[in-house]
Amino acid sequence: MANEAPIPNKILLFGATGLIGEYILQALIEAKPKFEKLGIFTSPRTAKDKADAIEKLKAQGVDVVVGDVTNEDDVKQTYQDYDTIISALGRGAIPLQIPLLTLAESTPNIHTFYPSEYGTDIEYSPTTSPHEPPHQFKLKVRAHIRDNIHRLKITYLVTGPYSDLYIGKLPNAPDAGTWDIANKTATLLGTGDEKVSFTTMHDVGVLLVAALRTPTSSQVRTLKVNSFTATPHQILTEYEKQTGAKWDVSYTSLDALRAAERKAWEEGKLTATAYTLRRIWTEGGTLYEERDNGRVGEPGVETLEEQVGAAVGRERGDGKL
Repeated sequence: MANEAPIPNKILLFGATGLIGEYILQALIEAKPKFEKLGIFTSPRTAKDKADAIEKLKAQGVDVVVGDVTNEDDVKQTYQDYDTIISALGRGAIPLQIPLLTLAESTPNIHTFYPSEYGTDIEYSPTTSPHEPPHQFKLKVRAHIRDNIHRLKITYLVTGPYSDLYIGKLPNAPDAGTWDIANKTATLLGTGDEKVSFTTMHDVGVLLVAALRTPTSSQVRTLKVNSFTATPHQILTEYEKQTGAKWDVSYTSLDALRAAERKAWEEGKLTATAYTLRRIWTEGGTLYEERDNGRVGEPGVETLEEQVGAAVGRERGDGKL
């Protein structure tokens, strides 16, 4: 197709040493066939503090560029060697994508950009989404793209919540949903029967690589992908099966969750974002008529059984079971 972008082959990743960036980078390293060029852009501080990890990446064929992400000259010079930019910048650094996008738009050799969209769909509701506090930075990035980016091919990879962070213990806000393997207790959200679509952090990388391998003629493409859909009761059943025990269960209703969310924001607590996101998920904010895994070749993804098994395995490794 005339407007179809070339297949990305020279990849530059921002945020490679962050929470989800590490999984994305590993998937890029393991991709078959290999990409012609794979690089990361990292700060001098990270290069120093994670020197051993950086050396390991270099040994795996990753080009490591050390620079200041806020320095236009550093970024512009690095861009000359790549055709695709992937951002895995964390929540607090999301606004930095606006100048990164602007520079990419004016760099002819760059044809594709993946903003840091992994997680909850920030436009899941036309009436509610614009007012969700955790979405504000990403919404500004999307607005910038709509108003100013016309040449680059943009892909939003919307994954829903990371199951690795949901299926486990949440010690600082247990009423926002938690699974305590050592004590065989769980707090379930809503009635326990609300469906949530999850993506494992490993699968974020797998799905991103699949998207890179799938050309698009759209200037902006949104891919809503996931690993599996499950209810809290289904997760509980899997925990009980794998631990061989009946668990004690309590519930946080949606009304109680909303009240805790309001209080957390009013008091400026760090847990406020967790309350908001988990309320959105429990309300059905991650559910779509169909998922887009098939649009990128239906790559193999992990299961609920595997995710619970990993959580149980971590606890057994600590000698708690």
